[in-house]
Amino acid sequence: MALILNIDTSIETADVFLAKDGILLMSESNSEPKNHGSFLQFAIQKILSETNTPLKALDAIAVTNGPGSYTGLRVGMASAKGLCFSLNKPIITISTLEVLASSIKSQFILNNDYLFCPLIDARRMEVFTALYNFNIEPILPPQSMILDENSFANQLESKVIVFAGNGSAKLKEVLNHPNALFVSLEPTAKIASMITISEGKYLIKNFDNLAYSEPFYIKDVFFAEKSK
Repeated sequence: MALILNIDTSIETADVFLAKDGILLMSESNSEPKNHGSFLQFAIQKILSETNTPLKALDAIAVTNGPGSYTGLRVGMASAKGLCFSLNKPIITISTLEVLASSIKSQFILNNDYLFCPLIDARRMEVFTALYNFNIEPILPPQSMILDENSFANQLESKVIVFAGNGSAKLKEVLNHPNALFVSLEPTAKIASMITISEGKYLIKNFDNLAYSEPFYIKDVFFAEKSK
């Protein structure tokens, strides 16, 4: 069992939350992406203060490592690594797409034959995405994708796919298939899923290498930012 500080600044809503033994103690959120950097340190201090938790009492820091906003990923990873280095605590890195896929599964009562597809907006008609089965095992690995009416055509012929995330509206505009189900995720679902994943990783000591931990951008950062 563990006391874990969780950090997610990978998408438009940033969340910082403290969990003990897989149970949420307190959370803070920010919906202004440009302010994730200034929000993060204030939120961490507030949570630790109001829960009477000294930094040294933390067992680990968990952070989403992407894909997502390039700036947001750097902010979250830098803060998590800084805390881990100063406190000599392990770092737990978690895929943003895995968190979203787990959120879909936890929020809705779904048939175990369904597939879960998180979609993260990557500008224009591009998204970061992956496809997961009921056990949150990747059927399609994390990748960037230009959406059109033929996206996921092969999988949709035999499976119902549940799409969610801030890029799902773009797919809904061009995809019309009876096996495509579009849903909206509650913010609490993302928090609950990350808590479950980070706790599970802590229990089996699935820690990342602190010195070499870095964001998973999928695409080259220079190229992606130059094209915007």
